[in-house]
Amino acid sequence: MALIHRLRNVFRNDALTREIEEEIAFHIAERVDSLVEAGVPRQRARREALRAFGSLANQKERTRDMNVTAWLDSAWADLRQAGRQMRRAPGFTAVAILSLALGAGANSAIFQLVDGIRLQSLPVRDPARLAFVDSQGDFYSRGTYNARNRAFTYALYEQIQARQRAFESIMAMGNTRFNLSLAGEARYADGLYLSANFAEVLGVAPFIGSGFAADGDRIGCKTPGVLLDYAFWQREYGGAANVTSREIRLDSRAFPILGVMPRAFYGLEPGRRFDVAAPLCISAILSEDGNGRMASPTWWWLGLVGRLAPGWTPQRAAAHFGEMSPGLFAETVPPEYRPDSAQRYRKNRLTVVSGEGGLPSIRKSYESPLWMLLALTALVLLIACANLANLLLARASVRAREFAVRTAIGASRLRLARQLITESLALATAGSVAGAAIGHVLSRSLVSFLDDGDSRLALPPGLNWHVFAFTAGTAVIACVLFGLAPAIQAARRPPAGAMLGGRGTAAAGDRNRLRRGLVASQIALCLVLLVGALLFTRSLGRLLSTGTGIKTEGVLVASLFVSAPKLDAPQRQAAFERVQQRVRALPGVTGVAGTLFTPFSQSGWNDHVQPERGKTAEPVLSFFNAVTPGYFATMGTRLVAGREFTEADMAGVQRIAIVNREFSKKLFGGGNPVGRSFRVEGPAGRPPTIYEVAGMVENTKYNNLREDFKAIAFLPVTQLDDFPDRLDFLVRSNLPLSGTINGIRAVLEGEGALQAEFQILDIQVARSVLRERLMANLSGAFGILAALLATLGLYGVMSYTVARRRNEIGVRMALGARRGDISRLVLGESARLVMGGIAIGLAGAVALSRYVKSILYQLEPDDPVTLALAVGLLAVTAAVAAWFPARRAARVDPAVVLRDD
Repeated sequence: MALIHRLRNVFRNDALTREIEEEIAFHIAERVDSLVEAGVPRQRARREALRAFGSLANQKERTRDMNVTAWLDSAWADLRQAGRQMRRAPGFTAVAILSLALGAGANSAIFQLVDGIRLQSLPVRDPARLAFVDSQGDFYSRGTYNARNRAFTYALYEQIQARQRAFESIMAMGNTRFNLSLAGEARYADGLYLSANFAEVLGVAPFIGSGFAADGDRIGCKTPGVLLDYAFWQREYGGAANVTSREIRLDSRAFPILGVMPRAFYGLEPGRRFDVAAPLCISAILSEDGNGRMASPTWWWLGLVGRLAPGWTPQRAAAHFGEMSPGLFAETVPPEYRPDSAQRYRKNRLTVVSGEGGLPSIRKSYESPLWMLLALTALVLLIACANLANLLLARASVRAREFAVRTAIGASRLRLARQLITESLALATAGSVAGAAIGHVLSRSLVSFLDDGDSRLALPPGLNWHVFAFTAGTAVIACVLFGLAPAIQAARRPPAGAMLGGRGTAAAGDRNRLRRGLVASQIALCLVLLVGALLFTRSLGRLLSTGTGIKTEGVLVASLFVSAPKLDAPQRQAAFERVQQRVRALPGVTGVAGTLFTPFSQSGWNDHVQPERGKTAEPVLSFFNAVTPGYFATMGTRLVAGREFTEADMAGVQRIAIVNREFSKKLFGGGNPVGRSFRVEGPAGRPPTIYEVAGMVENTKYNNLREDFKAIAFLPVTQLDDFPDRLDFLVRSNLPLSGTINGIRAVLEGEGALQAEFQILDIQVARSVLRERLMANLSGAFGILAALLATLGLYGVMSYTVARRRNEIGVRMALGARRGDISRLVLGESARLVMGGIAIGLAGAVALSRYVKSILYQLEPDDPVTLALAVGLLAVTAAVAAWFPARRAARVDPAVVLRDD
């Protein structure tokens, strides 16, 4: 009951104050009456009563402590005082909150990405019991790949299902894209293949409708249906409750909609969200022969995930799969593999890794960069906190008399420190709340930046407890970092010195040393950030300027593919040739050619080659592409020797190839290879395919800008065993590409069996360096912000120093010092601060730069040019910041200063 009364008193502060004052007045009056009765004059009796009673303020505090919960009432008073201080100095408050909001916002934005990609568990039942099958060491495989993670064939999945004991159940999943359009321009949905037992393994069932039929994992399944992602259901069907009575067309085939997955379920890859989930057998239905990748022993497309059986751990399961591997790979050797390839294949080994966090496709690319960016934003926050600590130290100096008066009337040093810590906490909380809002907006922008266009990057919306705890922790740490030093300084300062002004006292010297130390630390941290920003920016510049062997500017990629009704090979060839001729005639088009694989598309084809006669020490791994006549002229690749492909290079005649310099160097030892031949070994029991080299071109990049030049052989599309049902047409135009796209659309209106998807080749190249561009852009922004904060910190300290030493400067000038001498005095002091910070920062930058080596391209972490540029930039900005206080000091009028003193 007493506690309830004390808590109630917290919210009736004015009434409680009156009651305490009335009670104190009663006791004083009672003492006065007692002394008067003893013969003491009333005026003297009142003085004696007040002297005996002691400090009224202390008595009020002690009485209040007996009537309320002391810490709560005191904290409430401190918070109200902090609010008054913030209102009295709106400029200071705005600068402090904005500085902290920018630092905390940057940290919050990067942390939300780290949390979404790395820290969160999959949205499934008991995710800690999930595990993924992975490969050990150098995994050998040949064939077609269609996955972002380690992938396996359907034959391996069947064997693992039959042999394994580590999992209660194991499922397969694969990635694909489904075309939703029936004609004209293609419109794609991100697809997810799932085995029929996915609900058993994941513990996730559709919240509308039902799951897949049991025969969904078998070729020839009957009436297979699909499941929709929640967001796709809302976007495409408006959240219609009767969606299970409808059908959806995927690649021109109609399939019933069985249900909708829960909103929280995005799939098995953090950061990626699917649109349509389909059973494995649909991949066979959509193939030309009705079997497709399910029947192919060389199509690598399935990821495997299971729920561990009771008593099993990922480590025990890994040992089990290692023991099981020899039998698995011996049983699943593809018949197409030659003896040497089969021997390497049998040596493959499997392992098991924890699947709690999901498949690591995006994580592999962005985990390290995001941790690095989080470290950079932490440095920005430290610089902001050092800046705020300097501001609060200056503010505490202005309030020195206030603290002295409060100490003189009974306030303890701990009480003063607690008040300043509360004010710092209020600023930190306001800055962190604003930073959380800024961080949420920035994180959405970063998600859009990282979207690669082919698969949307999706992260959980809103705040979760991870982000909330991080933001709260940021507020507490910031409060301690920038609030503790001013609180300690204020508590240590003698009241007498403060009442006298304190100029020249030891306390002032301590404060100045602390402020200078904070500025030097800001300079050091800023230099580390600038070095990182310059390293990432220069690395990106080198990457973008590296020679690719092709000219990507002004090139449109029109991906054409055959839709229903299906056409046979001669019909497909005729249709594609008609389109190529009509597109070549469009206004502004200067070149057009078809290719099986577009440069930088991350798709490809490779095989081992040998000279037709004799053997090299080791078969040469060559990458292949099939193109139409005019390809090299369209792409701006220089023909070094021989000839390009022509319309005469048809099926049934000698197979030819055009190779690049790297191919000639690796296979033939260099020189002109025209007229020489090479062979590609066929499947076991079949003769090799012989190609005659008809020409040689300059080296070109194949998949990304970072790679070294690969050995590449280009073949005529018309000499492939089967004319493809998809070709990427590269169209070079000297007119705006939007007009070229409209022209191609008009051409396709007369080809009802063809559909198209359009991309810009330059954009495709840019996607290959998204990670590097992210690091360069964000580190550059953080570097600029850090430099601004450090410059403001230096300016503030030097301005404060000039103001404190105004009398000294006046005396020096009265004794004959010139304005130049005064300027050099101030600039010299700032130079010592900057040089000390630069020395510490250089050591830190060199020590930390080795952690970014994996992201840099043709640049060493301790690159002297980069270090020199960073030091130069920081020195120039610091000189500008120090020049204004030096100029102000040089303009001091000694007569005015000495008269005022």
